[in-house]
Amino acid sequence: MPTPSLAALPIRRLTPRDRTACADLSEDRGWPREEHKWQFLLTAGKGYGIDDPAGGLVSACVVTDYGPRDRPDLGAIGMVLVAERHARQGVGRRLMRHVVSLMGTTPLTLHATPNGQGLYEEIGFKVTGRAEMLRGHFRAGAAGSSVATRAATAEDLSAIVRLDEEVFGTDRTHIITRLPAFTDRLRVAEDNGRLIGYAGAWPNMDTQVVGPLVARDTETAKALIASLATHTDRPLRTDIDVRHEELLGWAKEHGLVSVAFNSVMTYGISELPGDWTRRFAPVTVAAG
Repeated sequence: MPTPSLAALPIRRLTPRDRTACADLSEDRGWPREEHKWQFLLTAGKGYGIDDPAGGLVSACVVTDYGPRDRPDLGAIGMVLVAERHARQGVGRRLMRHVVSLMGTTPLTLHATPNGQGLYEEIGFKVTGRAEMLRGHFRAGAAGSSVATRAATAEDLSAIVRLDEEVFGTDRTHIITRLPAFTDRLRVAEDNGRLIGYAGAWPNMDTQVVGPLVARDTETAKALIASLATHTDRPLRTDIDVRHEELLGWAKEHGLVSVAFNSVMTYGISELPGDWTRRFAPVTVAAG
């Protein structure tokens, strides 16, 4: 149970001005600072946190809504953190219950680490899938791909939004339109002039994260990853749905290694909307 002093501290909305405090909180728990990601999430989504009277944040999390603004189809919860000095006092539980209450009847999803899964199950989330995190220097193969890829342009955004909504099962325009500024590289795959996939790579500390990754099939996903890898000397990192066994095997053959597994959990729905067969990796697990 929270101590009386912690229980009395108000939960407030965070803004992009809280990015540094959020990064400090990440660092306090042994996570990378990830200021670039925090800025993206606090701009595209809604942050919630508890201020520490001694300075900094006691706890924080971010919720990213998808679908109509006044009645979202889905909310993704991520970056749930509690300062080490306030850990194991019920703060994370209080913040999560607050967010779930605020979201009302909106279905929710999150990616849970093994350490956090028990708390989310206690609140009512169910495990509905798994994602495998891969990391490493990508080694290009000798054979090229028959799938054509190129750098995305401003003219591609409307087609990317349409494809993404079809695959994801709800409108994510506010995420897609931020990708050109958030990512270092944004590429599309085409077949006879028709968009069949897209992927981004964005900087995160010493790695390039590949995500989102949406593709017609595994060969298209491979081509997009390979094309992104040619533009960086940094290790790649990505989180792939474990049902995409062929892509996972291919990525490991090309230098990426398994780092961790996260559980995909949902609340209020038995499975995520959309077409998982074309949804290979999220923009970030924090945004679902």
